[in-house]
Amino acid sequence: MTSIHTNAGAISALQTLRSISSASLIGSLQSRIEMQTEFTARLMASVDKGIGRLVDADMNEQTTRLKALQTQEQLAIQSLQIANSSSESILSLFR
Repeated sequence: MTSIHTNAGAISALQTLRSISSASLIGSLQSRIEMQTEFTARLMASVDKGIGRLVDADMNEQTTRLKALQTQEQLAIQSLQIANSSSESILSLFR
């Protein structure tokens, strides 16, 4: 242990304090960086999950629209078939 009663001792003690202070600052900065890295990783995971949900919801909506359009098309075809068969039946009565 150095004595602070001499210039050399005081300088040595001051350098030791500066080293400790610098190490403490570096430790604090490292801790902050680790917290920011963890936060960023969680945020990215949350954003990815949210985008996935939006895509799934959009796909469900598009699938529902497609099914509705297919049903309308099938009904239109059946209506045309009924209309065509009715007119052929009426024409056959006149033959």
